[in-house]
Amino acid sequence: MNADNEAMEPWMEELLREGALGEGQTIKTEKQARILAAAIEVFAAKGYAGSSTSEIAQRAGVAEGTIFRHYRTKKDLLVSIVTPAMMRMMAPFVIRGFGSVLDGEHDSFEQFVRRMIDNRIEFVNRNKRLFRIVVQELPFHPEMREQFKTIILSQVMARVTVLVEKFREQGKIAALPAPTVARLIASTLIGYVLMRLTMADDPAWDDAAEREATVSFLVKGLSPA
Repeated sequence: MNADNEAMEPWMEELLREGALGEGQTIKTEKQARILAAAIEVFAAKGYAGSSTSEIAQRAGVAEGTIFRHYRTKKDLLVSIVTPAMMRMMAPFVIRGFGSVLDGEHDSFEQFVRRMIDNRIEFVNRNKRLFRIVVQELPFHPEMREQFKTIILSQVMARVTVLVEKFREQGKIAALPAPTVARLIASTLIGYVLMRLTMADDPAWDDAAEREATVSFLVKGLSPA
C-alpha cells in the first residue's frame, strides 16, 4: 500500500479487509485493493472533477492501463465501485457510532443536542475522507444521492424521529411534526459540522462560540410555546 495508507480511516480498513464491493463484486487482487484505496484518497482530497486516473494509478503504484482493466472510466470507478462500497460501509459506521446517543436517556433536549454534536464531530474527525467524498459528490451524482437516501438517511432519520416524538410527548420541545423537527436538527448540525471542517484552520473561527450558538439556536427555536 502507499505510505499515505498508514493514516487509513477505520471504514477504509474494514472495507479493504472484507473485500466486498457493490452489486456482488469483490476485491480479487492486491492491485485492485490499492486502486480502490488510492481512489478514495484522491477523490477525498481533490474531488471527482479535480482527480485523474493517472494520479490514482501513481498513488496506487500501478500502470494507468491497469485501472481501465478493472474500471471502464473514472466515473465507473467512483459510481460503480467506490460509491456503492463506501455507502455499504458508511451505514454501519454511522449507526454504530450514533447508537449510544439515539438509544440513551437524556435529561433534556439540550443535553441530547450537545451529545449529538459531540458524537458527530468525533465521527467526522475519524472519517474525514469519507465525509469529504459524500459532501463533495452528492450534488453531482444521482446514483450516490439515491444510495445515501435509501441506505443511510432513512435509517438515521427514522431513529431521530422516534426520539423527537418522545421529547414532544414530554412537552420538552415545540408541538411540530416529528419529521420536521428531525429535519431542522439534522440540517442545522450538518451545517455546523461542515463549516467547522472547512473553517477549522481559520483564525476567525471560534469553535466554542459557534457550537454554543448552534445549541442555543436549536434549543430556543424548538422550545415549547
